[in-house]
Amino acid sequence: MIHSLRTVSKLALSLLVIGGVLSAATLAKDLSKYRGFQLGSSLAAVAAQAGVSPSAAKVIHRRPALIQELNWRPETFGVSQTESVQEVVFSFYDGVLFQIAVTYDRSETEGMTAGDFIEAISATYGTAEKPTVPASVAQDQFGSPEEMVARWQDSQYSFDLIRSSYGPSFKMIGVLTRLEAPAQAAIAEAKRLDDQEAPQRAAAQEADQKQAEASKLEAARLLNKPKFRQ
Repeated sequence: MIHSLRTVSKLALSLLVIGGVLSAATLAKDLSKYRGFQLGSSLAAVAAQAGVSPSAAKVIHRRPALIQELNWRPETFGVSQTESVQEVVFSFYDGVLFQIAVTYDRSETEGMTAGDFIEAISATYGTAEKPTVPASVAQDQFGSPEEMVARWQDSQYSFDLIRSSYGPSFKMIGVLTRLEAPAQAAIAEAKRLDDQEAPQRAAAQEADQKQAEASKLEAARLLNKPKFRQ
C-alpha cells in the first residue's frame, strides 16, 4: 500500500513537473522575429521579404566591418486599415541582420502611453521587464533625451521600447545579442578612423576642386582664344 502511494506520488510529481515545463514552453515567446523578419538573416533575404532590391541598402561604413542599412515602410491595404509604424530600419553587420529599429507614427499613436505600448507589444513578446528607474539611452536626431522604458529579452535576442521626450514619440529596437557588441565596436572604430582622416580627405577634396576648376578654365580658353577679336 505504501509502495503504491509512493508510486502515485512520484507519478503526480512527474506530471506536475512536465506540466510546468509545458506551461513555460507555451508562455515562451519568439523574440527572434519582427513581423516575420528574422534577426540573423542575410541582406538578400530581408530585401526579398520587404519587396525591395538589396542594392537599396545604404552603406554606412566599409571598415573595419561592412555596416549597411535598409529602410522599409509597411504598406496598408484598404481604406479601413491603419499602420502604426512610420518606418523600419534594418541594420546589417557584414551582411547579417543584427538590429531592427521600429519608429512609430506619431499621428497614429497620439495619446498612447508607455503602458499602452507595453501592453500591445507584450501580446507578441511576452512579459516585459521594466526598469525601476527609466534608463537613459541617448539623444534623438532633435537632441531630445531618450529613455528605455521596457525590455523583452532571452538568451539570444532583446527588444527595447524607447521613449523620446520630443512629441513624445516611441520606437522599438530589437537586436541579435551576439552581434550587438561587435557591430557597435566596428561603428565606433569607423567613426574614429573617419575623424582621424577628415583633414586629409578635406585637403584632397579641395585639391580636386581646384583641378576641376583649372580644367574648366583651360577648356574655355581653348574654345575662346581662336575666335577672339581685338
